[in-house]
Amino acid sequence: MSLAVRRVHADEWERVRELRLAALGDPDAGIAFYGSLDRASVQPDDFWRRRAERTAAGDADAQFVAVVDDEWVGSATVLSRPAEGDVPAHADIVAVYVRPEHRGSGTIDALLAAAIAWARSIGHDRVQLTVHASNTRAQRAYRRAGFVPTGAAFTGPNGLELVFAQETPAGA
Repeated sequence: MSLAVRRVHADEWERVRELRLAALGDPDAGIAFYGSLDRASVQPDDFWRRRAERTAAGDADAQFVAVVDDEWVGSATVLSRPAEGDVPAHADIVAVYVRPEHRGSGTIDALLAAAIAWARSIGHDRVQLTVHASNTRAQRAYRRAGFVPTGAAFTGPNGLELVFAQETPAGA
């Protein structure tokens, strides 16, 4: 088994859709994702084409996939956020998913490393993500990748969400 992590290609929209629907159908989706399987499964092909195109190139958003023997086994998306008011520019990692049969194999570590490296490559000192307060498995993975709780929390659509961040000062 050889794991590779890479950015999606614009023409892979069908695979982007299939993996997103698998993620939303996962038993843990209720605490992991804001979207719903019902809503996502009725989106037209053009929605998925635009999503793949948007995350395949440029510095605004990037989607990374973990691939084993041509099977997509996981994904993570990074959103580049400009400074707004008192909030400095940063990158948000969202929609992190690893198929159940590949959990515990290092796939999430490889996805997070790629997402963080991309965020740093476009100049972000701060990379953050949110995680449901009861999703301890994900919290352990994020801590392993160097994320720490910021102390910030909010109530999202699925309940209490904790903000985790990783910061690298400029020039470090």
